[in-house]
Amino acid sequence: MDNLTLTIIGFSIIFIATTAGAAIVFLFKKDLSDKINTLFLGFASGVMVAASIWSLIIPSIEDASDTYGSLNFIPAVFGFILGGLFLVLIDKLLPHLHKGTNIEEGLKSHLRKPTKLFMAVTIHNIPEGLAVGFAFGAAALVGSNAAFISALGLAIGMAIQNFPEGVAVSLPMKNATGSRVKAFLYGMGSGAVEPIFAVIGYFLATSLVAAQPWFLSFAAGAMIFVVIEDLIPDAHLSSHPHLGTWGAMIGFVVMMALDVGLG
Repeated sequence: MDNLTLTIIGFSIIFIATTAGAAIVFLFKKDLSDKINTLFLGFASGVMVAASIWSLIIPSIEDASDTYGSLNFIPAVFGFILGGLFLVLIDKLLPHLHKGTNIEEGLKSHLRKPTKLFMAVTIHNIPEGLAVGFAFGAAALVGSNAAFISALGLAIGMAIQNFPEGVAVSLPMKNATGSRVKAFLYGMGSGAVEPIFAVIGYFLATSLVAAQPWFLSFAAGAMIFVVIEDLIPDAHLSSHPHLGTWGAMIGFVVMMALDVGLG
């Protein structure tokens, strides 16, 4: 496949996978059990950690070598921190309910509870979209088909973890809205932000070439922030430690294998 086709597929599958997961609401009458939820969130954590390392931080350091020499770790360090600060800023500004605690965060508003829950998930899908966009932007700068296939590996990994994420969004939304259709639309909508920010990330990476190492590590920092602040606490590892741990380990090796195998 040509590079444009690979890019379109990469930007599309991250949204399609979330939508497919959200559609599960039409098949299940009850929420996910605590054990399945722990396994899903552990898996998503593992995927995001591995993607942050192999697809973002390591390429960031490698890309910075020509400009920064022996100090090639500087963009990775500071970009990583900026990614975390970006999520903190978003949390402070956008009104939403923290998914695990249902505590209101962001600016005061009169939004309904389902909308605030939707905002919480949508906020934390932004880093995934940026990561995919930055990866394809980096591939465009290299120009080789192999680079685009490597970027597609990251998109596939994000899509794999987006399916259970879509499930985890739509089923609780069914209880909050009282409607399967609304729950599905909320779940699908939460994933729509990913291809949007993938496009933004792509054009940033291809327009500001010198900032590419910073962009990659920025996306990594934002994703790790989501893992530590949301996914791991919401997984309730204290209740099901082995399930969550094995879920994370399986997610990690799946993403690592995709990245190394396709890279």
